[in-house]
Amino acid sequence: MKPFTYTTIYLILLISPIGGIDFWKTILNFFRKRCDDRTSFNYKGLDAELKNKVFGQHLASAVVLRAVSVFMHDKNPPKPLVLSFHGGSGTGKNHIAKIIAQNLFSKGEHSKQVHWFIGDYHFNTGTNIEACKVQLQQWIRGNVSACPHSMFIFDEMDKMNPELIDSIRPSLDHYDNIDGVSYRHAIFLFIGNAGASAINQVTLNFWKEGEIREEIQLSSQDLENEISKEVFNNKKSGLWHSSLINKNVVDFFVPFLPLEFRHVRLCALEEMRALALPPKQKIAEQAAREMPYFPREERVFSVKGCKGSEPE
Repeated sequence: MKPFTYTTIYLILLISPIGGIDFWKTILNFFRKRCDDRTSFNYKGLDAELKNKVFGQHLASAVVLRAVSVFMHDKNPPKPLVLSFHGGSGTGKNHIAKIIAQNLFSKGEHSKQVHWFIGDYHFNTGTNIEACKVQLQQWIRGNVSACPHSMFIFDEMDKMNPELIDSIRPSLDHYDNIDGVSYRHAIFLFIGNAGASAINQVTLNFWKEGEIREEIQLSSQDLENEISKEVFNNKKSGLWHSSLINKNVVDFFVPFLPLEFRHVRLCALEEMRALALPPKQKIAEQAAREMPYFPREERVFSVKGCKGSEPE
């Protein structure tokens, strides 16, 4: 696991024999002064960005907006907010994670309170798993102690050892505090491709039956439960046979639906705007047409989502 300088310094201070209670209060206050002010949760901003900058994900947007809003307005939540994002590549999972951070913290994803872990980059599969568990637990404890309103994002869950995530389950559960530290105001996001098969099948069923895509809900064809089962039984999901699922600490399994041609075209147009280029419909349509689609004959859903839709 990669070393984390900020936490290492904090942990050294915690075990240092220097000073008494007042000394430690001073140290803790120093770290807390570095925390962003989260009292100004931007509900309107989150709502607007999910509506205007996310394409083809009505369900994920609705679940995220409701879950984050309820959590942020609860002054005494019973547990941390735990969301698990699932779906194919390029469907907007990372994009929405960044939007959440942007509307919670003044510096968005670059805030010191947002901790983004990437699969085997931070947790190398060749590393001692027990050492990784201890370091991850200490990292979370140290940062939540300093800034209770912290956000932890675990990206590329498919490349993570399920034992690692299982080791932090107590921090995600219904505990007032653990050894004097309360995790109840923190947010945990898990991002992975596992569960895409169940999501794609339900979406394809709606399309074949001529039903409106935007009417897909978590309960449609038992979608959320199907995602949970697929993830639980997938050895490469990062949540294989995980106690996070057994103990019901994941608040929502959030499905990201496969994207259609019209959504990919909108992605291309948005990318032009982001690059300060005049949005051109013909170029966007050409970029969308060149993407691979599935099923092979019907060509309904983009294989790579919006990845690669950037116009040249």
